[in-house]
Amino acid sequence: MARFVDHVTLHVTAGSGGHGCASIRREKFVPLGGPDGGNGGRGGDVVLVVDPGVHTLLDFHHRPHATAGNGRPGQGSFRNGANADDIELAVPEGTVVLDADGEVLHDLTGIGTRFVAATGGRGGLGNAALAGPSRKAPGFALLGEPGESRDLVLELRSMADVGLVGYPSAGKSSLVSALSAAKPKIADYPFTTLAPNLGVVSAGGSTFTVADVPGLIPGASSGKGLGLDFLRHIERCSVLVHVVDCATFEPDRDPVSDIRALEAELAAYTPALGTDLAARPRIVALNKMDVPDAVELAEMVHDDVAAFGWPVVEISTATRAGLQELAYTMATVVDEARAAAVPSSAPRVVLRPTAVDDTGFSVEPDPEEGFVVKGEKPERWVRQTDFQNDEAVGYLADRLARLGVEEALADAGARPGDMVTIGIHTFDWEPSTPAGVAAMRGNRGTDPRLEGAELADRPSASDRRAARDERRRHRSDDELGIAPWHEDYE
Repeated sequence: MARFVDHVTLHVTAGSGGHGCASIRREKFVPLGGPDGGNGGRGGDVVLVVDPGVHTLLDFHHRPHATAGNGRPGQGSFRNGANADDIELAVPEGTVVLDADGEVLHDLTGIGTRFVAATGGRGGLGNAALAGPSRKAPGFALLGEPGESRDLVLELRSMADVGLVGYPSAGKSSLVSALSAAKPKIADYPFTTLAPNLGVVSAGGSTFTVADVPGLIPGASSGKGLGLDFLRHIERCSVLVHVVDCATFEPDRDPVSDIRALEAELAAYTPALGTDLAARPRIVALNKMDVPDAVELAEMVHDDVAAFGWPVVEISTATRAGLQELAYTMATVVDEARAAAVPSSAPRVVLRPTAVDDTGFSVEPDPEEGFVVKGEKPERWVRQTDFQNDEAVGYLADRLARLGVEEALADAGARPGDMVTIGIHTFDWEPSTPAGVAAMRGNRGTDPRLEGAELADRPSASDRRAARDERRRHRSDDELGIAPWHEDYE
């Protein structure tokens, strides 16, 4: 028997990038062949795609792990590694993607909508791409970046125009079965419906969908019963129908108190998508009019129910009395809700340029680890560095210095020997680049060798240049290290 699964945890891992190749062309009659190592290929992404043929998250319940392929490493003779293929996971429309903390990452609505759940790692550069004026033939290459790995929560929220709300055994499933061709499970005990059932209803010139969702009880907004499973599926419904059981045998229940209890739960629920359930139009369906006691009760409370300001229809799913009137009422309210809805437009592209003073990283002091450098570029560079290769480590130091990391560490109060953490690696900081050494010598524009000297007694720059030229004119050839020409050719 097929199962309806609307809540799963998915573990996704993107592919890692391929390593770059460190190769030197060595061929007869080709002197100074130079570096010819190719770049590594990109790792594959894990992508969620809305598929109209998928209606449940059951596949992810049985297979909760998804891993993309890795990129191929580069090779000599300038051969780049192949990129890995992305893997696409089909999800039903209405799937909401959340992170492990419950924050909504994406709302997958619309056929073909895509969401990159995990991004593949970049391929490492080969030594041919790293060659330059300062490094004619690098003896190293960059490593491939590891793929992104994360745990996601997928929740399916039904895409229906009308949502039926009511206590268990109020007749919601029977109503869907009577209005449409849907065949939900119907029984005479509470919580018969454990999963939403969708039915398509046509009334006049309108066609809309109706969702029968699990029953609601007091305390559902805090997780009691099947409350959260119920409430999640009515977030997208544009119209809510209160299906009220007028033939209940419970002494403390009546149609008015049932409606008030349901409204209290709807008001207490905070939708994850930020929608307001209280603003949705309502319809009240007084059910089970085939029972004489229910007819008497409906006559007694009709005015009190009408005081809510919503359309009230008396129906019987057993005899089908009032179903046509209810269907046309639903169609009218749905058409009004569709007309009032803001038309969806193409997604806007939002450009957020980087601030002129944004360095792309930050240096934060840490009482246990000294200093922590955070930033997308420094962390990626560290991940792609082969620390077994001294030349690669020197290349990393040069990149960090050009980015301004050493100066930022000096400004933050770092001293030689302090621990500095970048990503998952911790170093003992020893400034070796000109920027780092200059930063440790003292304040900008000063020279510690002149501390305490009287600047007023110091000769000017022009006087020092004139004295130097005068000394050079009076030097002998021996002092300048110039030998007579005949001594070299005797």
